[in-house]
Amino acid sequence: MIKMDDCLGMYEEPADTTKQQERHYYLLSELQNLIKSLPSSCQQRLSYTMLSDLALALIDGTVFEIVQGLLEIQHLTEKNLYNQRLKLHSEQVNLKKKKFKPYNLSWLREITASLLKALEQRIKDEQRMMDEKIVLELDQKVIDQQSTLEKAGVPGFYVTTNFQELTLQMNLLELILKLQQKETHLGGHLS
Repeated sequence: MIKMDDCLGMYEEPADTTKQQERHYYLLSELQNLIKSLPSSCQQRLSYTMLSDLALALIDGTVFEIVQGLLEIQHLTEKNLYNQRLKLHSEQVNLKKKKFKPYNLSWLREITASLLKALEQRIKDEQRMMDEKIVLELDQKVIDQQSTLEKAGVPGFYVTTNFQELTLQMNLLELILKLQQKETHLGGHLS
């Protein structure tokens, strides 16, 4: 015997499909409008198919949440690295102030100058190592973001160090963020 709930389910499915289709067309239209603000070299690489696939990936809002989470992680990482560099710089300035005060005797001045030169080289080396650490950590964040978005099925995302592909991925992220901002301003109209 057929239950009434089973019949209702049959009627809801086409409505859901229609709603998803409307959302897909809306997102695709918005993406097509947004790419006009990108450099022409990037516009040429964003085919209709890629934009359509991106719109499909954005339908349920999960990708927006993923991108927002990745952005928050990136900001926290950047803030942490910046604070580490400031701390190192502050420690180096304090070390310089404490250890090397000028003396009146010429031989002490020569020793002080020699020690100061060695300290400045040490400071330079520490700063270079900190900067290299920062670059490596940020590069790893990019790889993590690419991998996460690839696993989420977002078109155009995969792990790469190719500059053109990175630029395209950054532009795709910009499009996603602009759509997310528009959704927020419209009070969830895209949902």
